[in-house]
Amino acid sequence: MIRLIENNIQRTQNLFCHINKMKSILKFEYELWEKNGAFPIGIDEAGRGPLAGPVVAAAAVLRNLEFAISNLDKNNNPNCQLLFANYNLIRDSKTLSEKQREKLFDFIHENFHVGIGICDHKTIDRINILEASFLAMKKAVASLKRNSKLLISNSDPNYKLPITNCIILVDGNKTIPNFSMEQRAVVSGDKIIKSISAASIIAKVTRDRIMLEMDKVYPEYGFKKHKGYGTKLHMEMIKKYGPCEIHRRSFKPCA
Repeated sequence: MIRLIENNIQRTQNLFCHINKMKSILKFEYELWEKNGAFPIGIDEAGRGPLAGPVVAAAAVLRNLEFAISNLDKNNNPNCQLLFANYNLIRDSKTLSEKQREKLFDFIHENFHVGIGICDHKTIDRINILEASFLAMKKAVASLKRNSKLLISNSDPNYKLPITNCIILVDGNKTIPNFSMEQRAVVSGDKIIKSISAASIIAKVTRDRIMLEMDKVYPEYGFKKHKGYGTKLHMEMIKKYGPCEIHRRSFKPCA
């Protein structure tokens, strides 16, 4: 009986330790929830600078702040440490290798609600890259709302998302114009807030996959290597072959 009590005490201590560690990893999310009762939706984009292809935005929010804790292993199983490691690894997508981003892509989908918005090269040329980035962000939030409603319909309590009680956290120094939801611009947010970091990874991987498909259609430009950015190789191929269908004509080298 004494041994059983000791084991139960140890399990409880382990759980509290894990909870505190998770709150430390997701510090900003927990603080925002405890102070304002609001869920932070992180937003970031990928593809503002390339000469070709779309701009992709992603929105990410923890499925439920209790969901992260509910995944903790009360018996201190090594899987719990793997969970911590994956959350810790979520950071600015530019600091991760392609292999790391691909690994985290699935983990984020398992632990966050995710929405994706895409604006193609034609839209970028029509309204300019900044406005296209904002439009992609709006699309990402709309996608997030649709996805969360579908998940909630499964009657799984882990997927609860009070979408009307959220704060949009946009990476950078600008908020989304003409947007009704509460927002904050967070400079270097992808480095300090996990929800924004998660969005940056989803946006980057999604866009990279699109450009890999475009490489099959236009193999002479080497999109597989540079994803449309203005590298030396890419500039040489534009000079040799001229711009292709997915090049942004509003960008000077492709005009």
